[in-house]
Amino acid sequence: MNELSYKEEIEALQDEPDYEARGDELYLNHKDDEARLEWAFYRPSGSHPQQVSDRDTAVAIMAFNHSRLGALQRLNLLNSDVIYNEELRHKIRNRSRMLFRAMIDDNFDELVEVLQKYPMFFDLAYDQMINGRIWNETYANSNSASTFLYIADEKINEILVAGVKRRLMPIGTLSIEELKLYLEELIAQVKNLHNIIKAHYVKEFEKWLEQTTLHPLQKIIWQNKINLLKEK
Repeated sequence: MNELSYKEEIEALQDEPDYEARGDELYLNHKDDEARLEWAFYRPSGSHPQQVSDRDTAVAIMAFNHSRLGALQRLNLLNSDVIYNEELRHKIRNRSRMLFRAMIDDNFDELVEVLQKYPMFFDLAYDQMINGRIWNETYANSNSASTFLYIADEKINEILVAGVKRRLMPIGTLSIEELKLYLEELIAQVKNLHNIIKAHYVKEFEKWLEQTTLHPLQKIIWQNKINLLKEK
């Protein structure tokens, strides 16, 4: 009688009520790499965090691609051979691209943390920054956007800057009270802000000030505050 393949074994478990728990018991620490690889693919709730760190790079890659963890946690767990080998890294490129798109859309803080720790993935961030669409109204805070530009350094160009600016808080829809609070927040952070971010908001606030109907004396007060963003 022929023995079942690991795939067939796993498929035979699928109707059991404790399918995932039973699969973890059988395959998470299986001595055969092929068994662990199949389970990384079939595990119903996404791969187990342990699998992302698997000693076998093929298993780790499969687990990374089928994981439901966030980008930073997933990369922190990933077998380091995959991270530092360009050929292996290419095998997680499509999934990594999706993770960077999600971070740029929803979590700029995590984005810069990932890039600070794993700069070899900057090309994916660059691509998504200039080509990715904006799907929601979660804007990058000015500190994180500045950190991103500091990381980009010599790779900064007009299209990258345009991509970053598209993800900054637009001030045109803010009330005057919200504008006051936002300007104060920027002023408090001014020493950490990248010159590109400061110049952007100086231009935006001065444009708003020019169009507003505030009393001339109030405009002077506003301009004095805006000028604080011009400090080096």
